[in-house]
Amino acid sequence: MMAWPCSWCPVLFVTSYLAILSTHINAGVSDNFKTVDAHLSIPEGLPRLQDTDSVLPETGRQPSIPVTAKFKDPNLHPEHYPYYFTHHPEEAAVCRQDDDCLHKDALDKRACWGYEVGCYRQNLTAYPHCFKHNPGWARSIEAQQDIFWNQTDFGYLKNMREGHTQLCIPKTQQSTSLDCSPQMHFCRARNLVFNLTQLHPHSTYQRYKALPSGYVLGDCSMNHDILEQYSQHKGDLQSWVKELGNISEISTGTREKLQSQCDVVLDKPTFLMKLDAGVNMYHHFCDFVNLYLSQVYNQSYSSDIYIIMWDTSGMFYGDFFSETWQAFSDHPIIPLRDMAGKTVCLQDGVFSTLPRMPRGFFYNMPMVPDCSGSSFMRAFSQHVVHRLGIIQQGPVRDKLRITFLDRNSSFRNVINQKELIDELKKNTGYDVKVVVYNLKELTFVQQLKITHNSDIFISMHGAGLTHLLFLPDWAVIFELSNCEDERCYLDLARLRGVHYTTWQKQHLLQKHNEAPHPSLGTPHAKFCDYSFNKEEFVRLVDEAAQHVRSHPKFIPKNIHDEL
Repeated sequence: MMAWPCSWCPVLFVTSYLAILSTHINAGVSDNFKTVDAHLSIPEGLPRLQDTDSVLPETGRQPSIPVTAKFKDPNLHPEHYPYYFTHHPEEAAVCRQDDDCLHKDALDKRACWGYEVGCYRQNLTAYPHCFKHNPGWARSIEAQQDIFWNQTDFGYLKNMREGHTQLCIPKTQQSTSLDCSPQMHFCRARNLVFNLTQLHPHSTYQRYKALPSGYVLGDCSMNHDILEQYSQHKGDLQSWVKELGNISEISTGTREKLQSQCDVVLDKPTFLMKLDAGVNMYHHFCDFVNLYLSQVYNQSYSSDIYIIMWDTSGMFYGDFFSETWQAFSDHPIIPLRDMAGKTVCLQDGVFSTLPRMPRGFFYNMPMVPDCSGSSFMRAFSQHVVHRLGIIQQGPVRDKLRITFLDRNSSFRNVINQKELIDELKKNTGYDVKVVVYNLKELTFVQQLKITHNSDIFISMHGAGLTHLLFLPDWAVIFELSNCEDERCYLDLARLRGVHYTTWQKQHLLQKHNEAPHPSLGTPHAKFCDYSFNKEEFVRLVDEAAQHVRSHPKFIPKNIHDEL
């Protein structure tokens, strides 16, 4: 028996199950798939998005729950359970009566993120902070905060959901359906058939080759007027127009016949993703952020899901951060090429928001200046850290934990690194650690454990600074030199809500081993090594330390409390 995802039911408690008849494992297909020899039992129609919007429940309203029901823990960060129970009142009722439920303290708090129907600013426990008013952006500092919230926080999700509509209208309650956000940045599908019998991934280097007519089949009627309005963004990593804008309409009988002959049945909720560069942390974490955004959008956090990497080529995808997938799925990632030559039935699918959407999250994201603190990005950080089992062991009394990331790369090395570190270590209040974040030295989870337990994190400009997403709230990120790319990690720090600092006195640094930019042919700040004045370096670290110690969440743990 297979549970239908609770966020797609008319109520937020699953009481019906999808029956998969006569299934067995096909030796020619990955163990993630099941084949089917008999006619599929198709569940009831997917409700429209507005039917599943979470209105804050009335105080005291208790759903009727069987006394034998047991709470199935979704394994969330402890701070997220009040929001989960607001979205899932039936699950809250199960927890209330289940003596084994460990989260009763999160009941009755009626917490909301801000994108839900019935949730208003006064209901929120956190909101972005703006340091000063910028008249060029807003008429007041309060309006400036609102703009930042709509650009970078749960307001972004709220705006996406408001334009969500059906693109392919089901012919019957059990037919195919497709509903999408504006510009098809996010879509949900039910009962689609992918005819991949003519997909030959090893014959093309195109990762996102458009599927021709006849590859995506469904018994639904496409709303071509809406489709035209929602098809302005056609870039490979911008929308799902190329994949879902060409559904071949078939009869219900044809779909049922095809489904009875499916080689592959995706019998769990399935998230489909088109990925950015897996070898670059900054770009790959756009993928993970958008996967989490899609789960929040869909109000479903189960890790018993499939994730399909949509890639029509046979090219190898290098993924230096593959351990992160464990925060989202219990199953291995499935490359599309593993299903080439098959007919695939997608019963329950989410087409995730994409890493390079115009005004996307977080690549190409416009940000109002002088504001910081996205609750969404903090929630993402908490979710990943919790699911990967990373524990915060500080703050530590009388010691600030300083991590210096040694790039150990072709460019942007610190020539006098030892001199700087030796000077820092003279301060007995600093616990200084130099690390090389290389998979030969440390697994990615080991790297995150170090980052998460750093009060000050120091590095040259580079994708390794993306680790700032997983710093504790009180931490400071010190970009030793931004190499003339002033906004990249400053803006990422503002998103996460941690303090950012960088080198300002350019006459107190020197460039070494300058090389020409590979495209421009002229010297460039990113293609050289650096040395820094040690007195100025220590002064900046001391300033960062002062900020850490004055942060309201910097509450050192007492060793006796730990014991």
